[in-house]
Amino acid sequence: MMTPSSAPPPAGPDPSETDDQTRRTWPWIVLTVVAVLVVALVVWLVNRPTDGEPAASPAPSDTASESASPTETSSPSDSPTTSAPAAEGCPAEGDGPPEGADTHEIVDVDGDGRPDTAWITGGADRAFGITTASGATFFAPIGSASPQPASAIVQLVAAGDGTSPIALVDTGREVLLLSAAGCAVTPTQNAQGESYTFDKGFTGFGTGVGCTEQGGELRLAGLDAVSDDGTSFTVDRTFVDLDTDARTATNGQEETVATGAGPEDAVVTTAQETSCGDLVAGEDGPVEPQ
Repeated sequence: MMTPSSAPPPAGPDPSETDDQTRRTWPWIVLTVVAVLVVALVVWLVNRPTDGEPAASPAPSDTASESASPTETSSPSDSPTTSAPAAEGCPAEGDGPPEGADTHEIVDVDGDGRPDTAWITGGADRAFGITTASGATFFAPIGSASPQPASAIVQLVAAGDGTSPIALVDTGREVLLLSAAGCAVTPTQNAQGESYTFDKGFTGFGTGVGCTEQGGELRLAGLDAVSDDGTSFTVDRTFVDLDTDARTATNGQEETVATGAGPEDAVVTTAQETSCGDLVAGEDGPVEPQ
């Protein structure tokens, strides 16, 4: 009688085979990890900030402002240009236009960029004055015996190497020339040290005052329209040279600007009024109240 043999061992993986598979798989795992680390390193090197520069920020959306970021350095040409502040104007002094005076807005005489106000008072002590937007008031008496109501205009004209504000006060017989520079109304003097005046046909030295534009500036001139028969006129013009503040005036050379002109021609009518640029006394300035 034979004794049965031992049962065969249960089926399963051969330990030697498992070890072989593990040894074959492990290098691939290591290679994969190394590859991931290399890719991560490359990405970091590409995107890392350089010395002294901030990290890249996300690109702006379509609605983002196109203005430069605070870290940009602008060149001088890109910097905004700032204009010089306006002058403060004349110091506020005086009480403004007197009660009952006729007033009219005029050009800026004190350089603060705001229009000012000219005025004329009536009566025996009539005066011409200016009150600036800054609150300053200055004036001068109207020294004329003419019984006609005075009227005035104020304009910027060529004076010295620049321009200066002046006032032309028409009394009907003559036109007083006043400087409005330096926060004061000052009678302009002629070469003899007397008040400079223009004739309005009363003494035979002229008939009016006008201004001619030259080089972008208005040049003051005395005008004289004369006629033998009242139908044909000759018009002469004499430029007036003013110093820097228009406080001294000298006559230039006289020249003829028209001959044979009719009484209604503009060159004749202008020579018989007081004007400067587009301003006409009696229309574009104060008039003495009656």
